[in-house]
Parts: sequence; C-alpha cells; structure tokens
Amino acid sequence: MKNDFNFLFACLFGFFAMAVQAQQSEIPVNPRNYVCYRTSTALTVDGFLTEPAWQNVAWSEFFTDIEGSLKPDPIYKTRVKMLWDSKFLYIAAELEEPHVWATLTERESVIFNDNDFEIFIDPDGDTHNYVEYEMNAFNTQWDLLLLKPYRDSPKQNVVIDNWNFNGVKSMVHVDGTINDCKDTDRGWSLEIALPLDALKEISSTGKLPVQGEQYRVNFSRVEWLVDVVDGKYKKRTQLVGRKEKILPENNWVWSPQGVIAMHQPETWGFLQFSEKIAGEGFDAYLPDPDNDVKLAL
Repeated sequence: MKNDFNFLFACLFGFFAMAVQAQQSEIPVNPRNYVCYRTSTALTVDGFLTEPAWQNVAWSEFFTDIEGSLKPDPIYKTRVKMLWDSKFLYIAAELEEPHVWATLTERESVIFNDNDFEIFIDPDGDTHNYVEYEMNAFNTQWDLLLLKPYRDSPKQNVVIDNWNFNGVKSMVHVDGTINDCKDTDRGWSLEIALPLDALKEISSTGKLPVQGEQYRVNFSRVEWLVDVVDGKYKKRTQLVGRKEKILPENNWVWSPQGVIAMHQPETWGFLQFSEKIAGEGFDAYLPDPDNDVKLAL
C-alpha cells in the first residue's frame, strides 16, 4: 500500500509540475485505445504481414494530423496493429506512399530528416522514462530513452541518445522501388519486435505486462513534401525573403495531440494487454477512472 501511495504521489506531483509548461490544445483531446492480443507462436519479423496471427487482429484507425481536427486529414493513409507474447511487443504498420525514398543508412542518425515511422512508449504512464524509436524505409533505426518530457527540464539534456533497445528486431518491405523517381509506388510496410524485458526496466512495476494492464503509446509518421529535381527527390522549398527554406514536415499520428508536440505523454493513446490469443475472443477496453483526474492535473 505504501509503494502504491508513493507511486500515485509521484505521478500526481509530476502531472502538477508539468501543467504550467504543457501546451494547451484548442480542441478536446480524446486518446485512442487499442486492445493488444497474444500470439501463440513467435512471429517472423520480415515486413510481410501475412502470418495468421496478424490476420486475426484489427488495424487501428487511420492516422490523423498531430493537431487533430484543427488541420486537414493526411493525404496518405497510415495504420498500425499490435500483438504480444512473453518476449516481445510486435508492431506492424502500413504506410501509403507513391514515392518511397530514404537517405540515412547509419544507425542513430536523426531519422526524421527522412520520411519515417516513430514509436513512443511509456510503460507506467507517469510521463517519465519513456522510449522513442524511429526508422526509415531503409530500416535505419534510432532509439532513445527520455528521462522526462523536454518541458520539464528545458535547460538540461533529458535524452539518453546512446541508449540502445537491445534485442529489437525490425524489417521493412517496400511495395515499389525505393528512390526511383520514374515509377509510382504503393507504399511500405514494417514489422517490429520490441523486447518486453527492456520495457519492464523502465516500468515502475519492473514486471512483464499482465491481463488488462495499460501502456501509454503513440505512433508518428513524419512526411516531407518533395519534388523531382535532376532525377532525384528533393525536399520542397519556398522563398522566404531572399533565401529558399525547406517547407515544414507533416506530422501524422495515431492518437492526435491537439498541438504540435509529441513529447506530451499524458495525451498519448492507450495500449491494453489481453491474455486472449488473437482470433479466440475479445476483451473490451476498460479506461482507468483516474485518467481524467491525471489529465486535469
């Protein structure tokens, strides 16, 4: 009971401390949710989502702009689905894209300088000690551990850039030809296995997830507008004064934040674990009654 009280106090104090600096949305923020079922057999991570377990779970809603209804719907569709077993949290995604391109090949590059797919996970929902994982269409990866949201320590480094998600598996399948301007692609799909042992290390419980447990998660897709110049893709620019500047990227997400700020974990979506095997029953999503109180604080 004492440990539960201390954890609740830490959560409430953390939410109170950041409320002053959090960016306030102009629209109601209603985090999305996804019930994640088990797979009875380990999945082969190859980027092809053809295994029976994947066929037995639903896709998420299509991604929206990070600001939600304040901005138009994304021009290309993106969606995810999830599974888990005793070792991994499996994540699959489909990204519609007529021009698949990538440039970065070195691990730990700043991947969002390319079009990318990003994962954010806070296992215990206290907004501290959470994971960010990014990858591009070359399957180049960047994994980070954030000790707290940027706003909590604006003058301090809160990012552990040299942290590695040991044991992660990922693969990309391009439905088309990457970096070929002369054709039209259908898009790219990806498959990722995130080790639960690594996630439990940053959870207050220090244990693997159990039936009904919920993680705070979100997914982001960075999309740059490009033109074909001299047979290559080039980020679109505009003239500002006498200088050409690259147009800002699009930020498309699973659960809208209401503001251009991914690092507000309290407005991410909810992943609820189910012990049921995919295709053998359903569990209802059960919201934590304390969620509204935490968000209000």
